[in-house]
Amino acid sequence: MKSIYICQQCGASSPRWEGRCPSCGSWNALVETAVDKNFRASSEATRPQPQKLTDLSPLDLRRFPSGIGEFDRCIGGGLVGGEVVLLSGEPGIGKSTLLLQVLKGFDSLSGPLLYVCGEESPLQVKSRSQRLNLQVDRLVLYPETRVEFLVEYLLAHPPALVVVDSIQAVTTESLGGSAGSIGQVREAAYILTQLAKNKNFPLIMVGHVTKEGGIAGPKVLEHLVDAVLNLEGSQPGSFRILRATKNRFGSVREVGVFEMTTQGLIGVANPSDRFLEERLIGVSGSVVTVLVEGLRPVLVEVQALTTPTAFGLPRRTASGFPINRLLLLIAVLEKRLGLKLQSQDIYVNIAAGLRADEPAVDLAVCLAINSSLKDLPLDSKVAVFGEVGLSGEVRQVSLIDERSAEAKRLGYQNIISPKVANTLKEAANMAFIEVRRAS
Repeated sequence: MKSIYICQQCGASSPRWEGRCPSCGSWNALVETAVDKNFRASSEATRPQPQKLTDLSPLDLRRFPSGIGEFDRCIGGGLVGGEVVLLSGEPGIGKSTLLLQVLKGFDSLSGPLLYVCGEESPLQVKSRSQRLNLQVDRLVLYPETRVEFLVEYLLAHPPALVVVDSIQAVTTESLGGSAGSIGQVREAAYILTQLAKNKNFPLIMVGHVTKEGGIAGPKVLEHLVDAVLNLEGSQPGSFRILRATKNRFGSVREVGVFEMTTQGLIGVANPSDRFLEERLIGVSGSVVTVLVEGLRPVLVEVQALTTPTAFGLPRRTASGFPINRLLLLIAVLEKRLGLKLQSQDIYVNIAAGLRADEPAVDLAVCLAINSSLKDLPLDSKVAVFGEVGLSGEVRQVSLIDERSAEAKRLGYQNIISPKVANTLKEAANMAFIEVRRAS
């Protein structure tokens, strides 16, 4: 039995232990893993043969919708036979809840629906289904974590859909090491992926995230699967966003919006209405901006609060907005507008627990800080978007017409934005207040 050292962050291997991974530079990430060279894992004892492209029959791209509109939108309209999906997200974000609802949507398919519960007992899954009032007649719970036994069962009982929760709990006899190590995760995922493609059944694998927020073993698993979905959201908040970062059978620019309720994850068809329904009118420091999540424009509220600091060093805090970007914008406001922010604590929050990472939010953040500092509320029917540069210039952003149309749909007739084309003004039939420079 030979052992090698595998990095738990990037999957690189080394013949000896080192304090720092030579590939990704992570410290104390190399873990000893036993490798048996005499064992070659394979889902079937057949050797593939070369085939001419013209001899192959076309791929069956029939989609099987789950009936959950937001999930089907994100995946491209439904699952395809043989498609392998990796679903990631923080613990407790709602991955298992969403998958149980997806399995309910596929209950009408012929064949069993297999749920490999590697981290929970079947009784815990049963308890969740009762709490969510979900009765899935064709659902079979299989508490097995050995991939060889899983393959044996799947070959004997062809499924309509397989969910593995989670892939970090599945192990293989071909490698040593504990469950969740890079080698175990990679080999187990490879075996299940090849079986799903050979037998043409959809496979959904749940993947954990690392402390940095990435999928555990990201480059290993992302290259194996056909689609990578990430369920995001603030734990105290009720909204969740399902985002595709890879999709071989659809677009990666579609997102699904859900709300966590006692009945599970409920799709939000009009997220702008929900995100703004608790906004207070006539309050300083509140500005409405238009985000673009995938291809979907969404109106959200940007909140800012400035208060005199009680100490010599002012505090800057951001929730849902990059803190480094906030510090940059504060410097621009001080330098280009002459605002006295050195003695002010500044707090910025994106309401509803959302994250606003795109530069189009810059102008709204600047106006919210200025509004709070001067205690002057903005017009409640004004939407703002635009990127702010270091010279104080307001730059163009993408999808201006889609952002404007969504603002108009919700009754916003005034737009503060960078310069837009006259044809867009006429088509939108809205009042555009063009801002070219923050001065």
